[in-house]
Amino acid sequence: MSGHSKWATIKRQKARVDAARGKNFAQLSGAIIVAARSGLPDPTGNFQLRTAIEKAKAAGVPNDNIDRAIAKGAGTLGGEADKLEEIRYEGYGPGGVALIMEALTDNRNRTAADLRAIFNKRGGNLGETGCVSWMFAHRGACIISGAVDEDALLEASLEAGADSYELFADEEGAGAEVFTETAALEKLCAQLKDQKFNVTDSEWRWIPGNTVEVVDLDQGKQLLRVIESLEALDDIQNVTANFEISVELLAALEL
Repeated sequence: MSGHSKWATIKRQKARVDAARGKNFAQLSGAIIVAARSGLPDPTGNFQLRTAIEKAKAAGVPNDNIDRAIAKGAGTLGGEADKLEEIRYEGYGPGGVALIMEALTDNRNRTAADLRAIFNKRGGNLGETGCVSWMFAHRGACIISGAVDEDALLEASLEAGADSYELFADEEGAGAEVFTETAALEKLCAQLKDQKFNVTDSEWRWIPGNTVEVVDLDQGKQLLRVIESLEALDDIQNVTANFEISVELLAALEL
């Protein structure tokens, strides 16, 4: 929708703010633990782990922290590390906005209680697993930075078996996001790099099939407070929402 920002755009802006403040080492380490647990604990043979390590290093996470996170994910540390589990929580924020919260926790009851307390204080409610995820598709996203020749991108995307792509432009520059099946993300990024596209990031993302438009300033403030509170929890790795908001209203929120 022209003149509107979707959650992916808002996340890019929030990421720049987070980078200026200093990345959350706990969340970056958590991403490494998850990746090491999902495949080989060796980044040369585990694309998800390699990507998580690259992001952690770019944010200044010490090598000792990275090595410890890999060991936790591989299950070689024992003790509390063995109790960590990945859980997806779901719920609704102010205005009926769907929210997916991905967590890495050693105490699911504590995490659920923390989430419920935020919803009770800020608005919305924590629901059952599956209450909103049916509105989303889990996809791999390959991010390209800089000016993009759309014809060349279309051809390269088709050759790589991508599902779709989106061009974007904001105050920080232009680029594109190319989407594919989650298992095909490594292949997609490699082929785009071979075609000389400036691939700067990749991630697995929940993409909404429908969105809720936020049109009220107070509702927008309340919604962003909920999301910021959720993201601040140590157990939460990622928050996804399905709202759109006008660029003017977003600017008024001073994100």
